[in-house]
Amino acid sequence: MEGYSYLLSLCVILMSTKIFSILSRRAQLPQVVGALMAGLLFGPAVLGAITSSLFGVRFCLMPSPLLARLAELGVIVIMFTAGMETNIDELKESGLVGFVVALLGVVVPLGMGAGMMYIFKPDISFPSAIFIGAVLTATSVSITVEALKELGKMSTKVGNTILAAALIDDILGLICLTLVTGIAGGDTNIALVLVKIVGFFVFIAGAGYVYNRFMRWSDKVQAERNLRRYPVMGFALCLFIAWAAEVVFGIADIIGAFAAGMIIAMSPKGQYIASKFDTIAYLLLTPVFFANIGLEVTLPEFSGEVVIFTVAIVIVSVVSKLFGCGIGAKICGCTMRQSYQIGLGMVCRGEVALIVAGKGVAMNLVDESELGPIIIMIIVCTIITPIMLKGAFKGSQDEAGSSVFEDRFMVEEQADEIEEDLFHRRSLLSR
Repeated sequence: MEGYSYLLSLCVILMSTKIFSILSRRAQLPQVVGALMAGLLFGPAVLGAITSSLFGVRFCLMPSPLLARLAELGVIVIMFTAGMETNIDELKESGLVGFVVALLGVVVPLGMGAGMMYIFKPDISFPSAIFIGAVLTATSVSITVEALKELGKMSTKVGNTILAAALIDDILGLICLTLVTGIAGGDTNIALVLVKIVGFFVFIAGAGYVYNRFMRWSDKVQAERNLRRYPVMGFALCLFIAWAAEVVFGIADIIGAFAAGMIIAMSPKGQYIASKFDTIAYLLLTPVFFANIGLEVTLPEFSGEVVIFTVAIVIVSVVSKLFGCGIGAKICGCTMRQSYQIGLGMVCRGEVALIVAGKGVAMNLVDESELGPIIIMIIVCTIITPIMLKGAFKGSQDEAGSSVFEDRFMVEEQADEIEEDLFHRRSLLSR
């Protein structure tokens, strides 16, 4: 019966993430935080450690290949929907600001991370110090995107700047990692990386042109309109571009998914396709993604020195992104509040930082004892980013001057009530 244990795992994940999300909302926190905490508490780091110490048996939700794949699909859907909800014109206008924000958001963490390592280990080699800095340059925007959607800030100047900066940050981070690996004696080729990056943008432009022409042709030749084909073809495009980005061009699959979403947004049925992905996201994929982040956490053994280093790397990771990205936004004419919001939006780290750290361990540039503090840093940044973002946006006004923050989940509940009422009326009519 072990083959069916994934059903129970999914059941617990869906129920726990929903319950903790409701509790988070009642505590005036973003619901994303509750979903993250559910995975952390029911995973090996908390429940598993408690049951193991009390009963000698680890009883908790465990990460599995199936959950990992569903979580990966979940983050792809999050970024795909973000791309579909993005204001293309606003994103274009945010291009220069996004580049400056991303550039300083890479340079400042790189320098502060390396400087921190020289403070803790004065005899550390330059490649090792710079590699820790490279770990801190990585930004994981998926959590920020969900928080912005919850706050109703996706299509604002700040939201579009964060998205533009995150896209450019991924590319600059890839170049940074290539340079650092080359300094350390790796066999990476910076020219090849740059060619792949240019090739990716050419590929996106070509895919967007072909898809839009195909959709217009399909819309004309189909006498009987079957609207279901549009979401299916759109999602197929998302998966293909996400695969091509990761495998062919060496760029994160979520960037490919985001680009696919922007292509869909410019297509004839963009709004209709976007409306069909909310259900599949909140019903399964998004809860699994957030819960799996917590399930993957394993806490290291702590000593006094490790605790101090952990606190230091957490502080540096937050301050470096907040300061670097915030200064970049301010230089480009954003207000102080907008600069602060943009800086906070870039604080969140994710699996990219862990992948870079793992590469450093494989090259003997990062000590295995430093992996634990890096994991803690990722957890802290992941949890505090949506909390701090809500505080930063509290009471702010959008461009029209009206209050932006709207209880999205109250609206959802009202929509559910209307849907139930319509269903009841149809049942009465059918009788």
